[in-house]
Amino acid sequence: MTDRPRILVTETIAEGGIDVLRSVGEVDVEVGWSAAELAEGIAPYDALVVRSATKVTADLIAHATHLRVVGRAGTGVDNVDVAAATERGIVVVNAAGSNAVSAAEHAIALMLAQARNIPQAHMALVDGRWERAKFGGIEVTGKTLGVIGFGNIGQLVAERAHGLGMRVVAYDPFVADARYREMGVEKMDSLDDLFPECDFITLHVASTPETQGFINAQSLAKMRDGVRIINDARGDLIVAEDLVAAVMAGKVSGAAIDVFPEEPATDSPYFGVDGIVVTPHLGASTGEAQERAGIACAEQVAAALTGGVVTSAVNIPVVSAETMATVGPYLPLAGHLGRLAAGISGGIEGSIQVGCEGEIAGHDTRLLVTAVLAGALSGHTVETVNMVNAADRARERGIEWSDSTTSASREYTSRLTVAIGDVSVAGTTVGSTSRPRLVEVLGQPIEMELDRHVGILRYADRPGQIGTVGTVMAGEGINIASMAVGRSSEGQATMGVTVDSPVPPEIQAAIASGCGADVWFVDLDV
Repeated sequence: MTDRPRILVTETIAEGGIDVLRSVGEVDVEVGWSAAELAEGIAPYDALVVRSATKVTADLIAHATHLRVVGRAGTGVDNVDVAAATERGIVVVNAAGSNAVSAAEHAIALMLAQARNIPQAHMALVDGRWERAKFGGIEVTGKTLGVIGFGNIGQLVAERAHGLGMRVVAYDPFVADARYREMGVEKMDSLDDLFPECDFITLHVASTPETQGFINAQSLAKMRDGVRIINDARGDLIVAEDLVAAVMAGKVSGAAIDVFPEEPATDSPYFGVDGIVVTPHLGASTGEAQERAGIACAEQVAAALTGGVVTSAVNIPVVSAETMATVGPYLPLAGHLGRLAAGISGGIEGSIQVGCEGEIAGHDTRLLVTAVLAGALSGHTVETVNMVNAADRARERGIEWSDSTTSASREYTSRLTVAIGDVSVAGTTVGSTSRPRLVEVLGQPIEMELDRHVGILRYADRPGQIGTVGTVMAGEGINIASMAVGRSSEGQATMGVTVDSPVPPEIQAAIASGCGADVWFVDLDV
């Protein structure tokens, strides 16, 4: 028996990736398992690593009772039900950017193969036919290439197209104008502006409800006569029958297709159509890309299993390593403050506010907000809540949240505040190990390191109150590990205690009665 996590790999990945996984867990490689075999065998595993063939469905996730992370050794996650994984609190990671160069080069290769009729000429020649006149093509130099989707791959394609002497235009509303200018690419304000400009159009967008089938009869009609289409992104971006009809009618001179709505594809409307070049999803099929993808995915899975920095998760906020170095030590504190505030207020109704002060305010604070939500919801729902699904759980309950930042912090390098209704708590971290410390509760300054069992008491400031608390707890065999008291000018006092064991409700009631106090004990996940 071992406490090391168990990791299942169902498709071939680089041996370097397997080595990374073995450094953190026990790895089983089961290439070729059927869907039924996978559903039957998945239960003991903490992590699952796949490529494209394995379908990580909601049904499979329901069988995966111990699963904590799914890793896809590629850039997309189309074969993973991310919503179902998020619902279960399972991190989904990919190998972002690992195949960008290969995909960009394949798009250029497809464009040139289509422009020069290379596959058809090859087949004719090996078939014994010398048909130079039939397979004359066109030059790409001086032609206009339209790039739809100007992310990493689209930009790499644009660089290579410039090297071929092409004019490049692009459409992507999520890319800053400055990036277009830096790359010498003309920005199009809409697809309707791009379509009539282009001799070639290449697709580099994800499959979403908005993009599925967006190349169809209507959009093809807006394009320049004789346009050529390249797609090594996602198969469902194009309505295949509409593209074939446009090629047959001469509106479109040709196409080069590497991806299909259903794969493996052994039959397609594209097959056998003059002017359409097809390849079996080879965009990422280079040794270099597969090596990068396998290792990158394995590193992300290992980080998720060991509490490291996960930089390519698709269902939790992703921040830079620099940001994580600053905000990471505050994540446990954020969870504790969320849980403490919710415990004092009796849960969350309506909204929760997170305030970040000092050094942490200068960084991306989304992870801190997520940690607060996860802590606040823990113990107030029968469902599993963690960093992955906290935001979804909050939305399901109609809970709103907001965060604010300020560069100034009162007395501390950084300070985090959580407010639920009129209940607020604040904290910071101390020491080289960033131990969570409570610095304010219910508007009263108080200094106390947080531990597993925390009590907050608010009472009239008069002699004997501290003694009463100690006497009641001692009588029940509950040891007080630490205590701190803050006093207000209005004659109120707030006490914080940490104890070695949970305090049952009847003992809390006895303390409240003995001191005339408001009493809250909260168990933190420390």
